[in-house]
Amino acid sequence: MTDKPDANDVDALLGDLTVDAAASEAPAKPRRDLSLMLRKIPVTLTLEVGSADVTLDQLMGLEHGSVVELDALAGAPLVIKVNGTAIGRAEVVVSGENYGLKVLELSDLDLLSLDAQG
Repeated sequence: MTDKPDANDVDALLGDLTVDAAASEAPAKPRRDLSLMLRKIPVTLTLEVGSADVTLDQLMGLEHGSVVELDALAGAPLVIKVNGTAIGRAEVVVSGENYGLKVLELSDLDLLSLDAQG
């Protein structure tokens, strides 16, 4: 037999390890405010008019002037999405020479909750 500890005996393998007291009392690094960093991450905001399920045959049959009926009612609020996730409803407006959206409803997402975690 040898004096080596059994490789499956974790306590025996770790028994000789000691913690350096000086290393454990080293000053902690200053904590970064992640909420401020996260606010700068770009996301894609989209306004979804509606969708339609079509077969590949119907898709291949589309041509200039084709009309595909969507699942949304005309005049109904449209879905606001951030990176593909629905966050509310809006209507289309004209903003200068571009389209814009007017927020009608936002989900209960707490977009500012990161501030409380500092």
